[in-house]
Amino acid sequence: MLWYYVDLSWRSFKRTPLVSILMVIAIAIGIGITMTTLSVYHMMSADPIPSKSEQLFALQLQTMDEGEGWFTKDDIPYQLTFKDAQRLMTDAKGDAQAAMVRTGFAVHLGDESNAPKLMDARATGRDFFSMFNAQFIHGGPWSQSDEDNAVNKVVLERSLSEELFGETNPVGKTVFLDKFLFEVVGVIEPVTEHTKYYDLNNGSFRRAERVFYPFSLVKELEIGTWGNSNGWKREMVTTFKQRLDSEVVWIQYWVQLDSPEAKANYEQYLKGYIQEQQKIGRFARKEPKYSLRDVNQWMEYNEVVSEDNKILVLLSFMFLAVCLANILGLLLAKFMRRAPEVGVRRALGASKTQVFFQHLVEVGLLGLFGGLLGILLAQLCLWGVRESYSYYSALAKMDFLMLASAPIIAIVACILAGLLPAWQVCRTNPAYYLKTQ
Repeated sequence: MLWYYVDLSWRSFKRTPLVSILMVIAIAIGIGITMTTLSVYHMMSADPIPSKSEQLFALQLQTMDEGEGWFTKDDIPYQLTFKDAQRLMTDAKGDAQAAMVRTGFAVHLGDESNAPKLMDARATGRDFFSMFNAQFIHGGPWSQSDEDNAVNKVVLERSLSEELFGETNPVGKTVFLDKFLFEVVGVIEPVTEHTKYYDLNNGSFRRAERVFYPFSLVKELEIGTWGNSNGWKREMVTTFKQRLDSEVVWIQYWVQLDSPEAKANYEQYLKGYIQEQQKIGRFARKEPKYSLRDVNQWMEYNEVVSEDNKILVLLSFMFLAVCLANILGLLLAKFMRRAPEVGVRRALGASKTQVFFQHLVEVGLLGLFGGLLGILLAQLCLWGVRESYSYYSALAKMDFLMLASAPIIAIVACILAGLLPAWQVCRTNPAYYLKTQ
């Protein structure tokens, strides 16, 4: 019976091609706009590392003295001081841990074969790569001995490796970061394709760094941050050593805790660490706080998806509703013109239910065609976003879920719009139209 209804719908389209095309275009425009905003929202809010998002935790410590506040909603700084991060890395009480900071260098090979390229870099611990599922193409992370002894080792992202060394394996070769010579120990695929969730301080959707080196080199080479630095205490900070010993917060810290028991044990360790620091005059508060937030909690806390994004999605659905309101009027006019035909069918034995579902199949088919055309319009809009706003280039795309959702949303929306016209036409009185034939 379904195929019979589909055949009747197709015949109806051919009898009124102009009206049918207008309805398909209206649906496509509504779906195109809706799926553009919905796809960007979906990519923004998607779990960036679903296999480990509940085991990775961003650490915050309330280092300020009593009476001092912060601009976060819970009065805890986003970042740590260098001395806290270094001590936590040394104690290594998590299943894995990584202190990190955004820096930058002029990257070159020390000859005239290529010009120096100024780019972001990340100082971090060697656990970073396993924690955030970095995929190595060549080599691997630097050793723990390299970390402990602040040896000049570097891991490059694939695209940078190809720019510098071509498609050959660069492991064992050297590269300059500013004036410092580093040995390449590994090449990785990009750590994240869209949300830079491990460092939300400097833009949630910035491109991930393409250079990674041991965190211990920050102190050894006196490397400054390219990220945010904030302080609450009046103190003299004129040398790099004073900065390292100060209460300025500028280091991000992540810890991997593979079980609830591991998290509980780590929280006990943090409480003990805070009490220890209080004895030497730090954390001078009655009840100093700390926070461990997993990946999705961290993204929500940092408002990666803003209210503006949510409002934009709502407005796009409202625009779709306007398109459907216009379609409803066209459907009502189209169906009621067929009332004599429906009256004859009713007289020949067709039930109200059969007539009702026949017309719902027709509007569902309209929705399918409009949804498929809407995907093409959405792709065009997303291309425009990528070309106009490079910041959103990794977000302005449709994954399989969004591609599958577009025709489903279109079909459901059209069926909802077609309920009233279908109900009106199925209530046709057969006797009235038989008398008029």
